[in-house]
Amino acid sequence: TDRGKRVWGLKSLFGQNVQVAALGKGALVRGHTPDFTLELALSDFQTSDINLLADTLNLTDTAAVTLNALERSYGRSWFAEFMKLEPGATETYTTDSGKTVTEPAANSVAAWARQNNVHEKAAEALHRKLALVYDRPYVVETPASDAVSAIVDKLENGRHVILGFGEFDNDLDYLLVSNILTRRIRQHWVKKTEEHKTMGSAPPRPLMIAIEEAHKLLNPHLAGQTAFGIIARELRKYFVTLLVVDQRPSGIDDEVMSQLGTRITGWLGDEDDIRAVLTGLAGRDQLRGMLARLQEKEEVLLLGWGVKMPIPVRSRRYDEEFYDEMRGRKKKPSRDMSLDDINADLFG
Repeated sequence: TDRGKRVWGLKSLFGQNVQVAALGKGALVRGHTPDFTLELALSDFQTSDINLLADTLNLTDTAAVTLNALERSYGRSWFAEFMKLEPGATETYTTDSGKTVTEPAANSVAAWARQNNVHEKAAEALHRKLALVYDRPYVVETPASDAVSAIVDKLENGRHVILGFGEFDNDLDYLLVSNILTRRIRQHWVKKTEEHKTMGSAPPRPLMIAIEEAHKLLNPHLAGQTAFGIIARELRKYFVTLLVVDQRPSGIDDEVMSQLGTRITGWLGDEDDIRAVLTGLAGRDQLRGMLARLQEKEEVLLLGWGVKMPIPVRSRRYDEEFYDEMRGRKKKPSRDMSLDDINADLFG
C-alpha cells in the first residue's frame, strides 16, 4: 500500500467464492498456484475473432475473404487445418515431353488457395500473420480441459473469476483472450435472457465484467478491436454490465467512456483525466469544483445514472477492520445504527 503495508487479496478474503485463473499451462499468480489455468483451443477461434484483430495483426482487406473461404472449407476446425498447410511448399516433376514443371505441393497454402478460388499471395500472407496467434504458448490444439466453458459455468453459478495474464502482457495477448472470453460470455447470457423472455425460465444471474488497468484494452487504438464497447452499450438488457477501473481515465477511448453511466472518482490532478471523467455529464463546471474539493485518498465522488445527484463519500480503509467485517469476524454493534450513525460513517 501507500503506507508500506501488505494487504489481503480477494482470494484470501473470500476463499472458494473467488477462483483465480492464470494464462498458460503451469503458470503461477504472484508465485502461487492458481485454481486453474486457461489455455485456448484452436477450435475456440472463430474467423470473426481474427477479423477483430485486423489492426493488431496488420491484416489487409483481402484477409476477410480468405477467412470466409477457410470457414467454408474446413468448418469449425479451420484454424488447425489451415496452419497444417505449408507456405511455399512445391513439388517438381517432368512431363512426358521432358519439360520440368514446378507447382504448389498438395499440402501447400497455395494449392488450397487455387482449389478455393482465393488469391495465393493473400492466403500465404494470412498464414504468416496467423502464426503470431498460433505460436502463443497458451494456444494449443487440445487443452487439458475446456477452461473457457468452465469460466462461464463458474460465473453462472455465482463464483467470481479473476484472470491473471502474468508474463503475457502485450496487446495481442489482451485482445485474443478477452475477445474469446467475452464472446462466449455474451452468447451465453444473451441465450439465457432470450429463454427467460420467451419461455419464462429463470433469468440469468446478473454479471459484472471488471477490467483493471482498463487503458491496456480500452485505449483509442485497441478499443475498436474489442467487444467491450458492445458490452457497455448493449448488454445491460441481457443482465451484463461493465466495470472499468483505471488511474488515468484520459487513456480510455471516448466512445467507451460515454457509455459508462455511473462513475466513482477520487481526486484528480490532471486536466485531461478530469475532462474524461466528466465526458457526457451535465453541469461539468459544478462537478469540476466538487472534484477539486475532494480529500485525496480519503473521499470519492459518486455521479451519473446510479445516483440522483453527485455525492461525495468518504471511502473505507482497506485494513484489518475491513477484513474482519468481510470475513464475518467483526462483532455486531450493541444497537442498530441510526440514520445519523450511517451518515457519519459515509460522509464524516
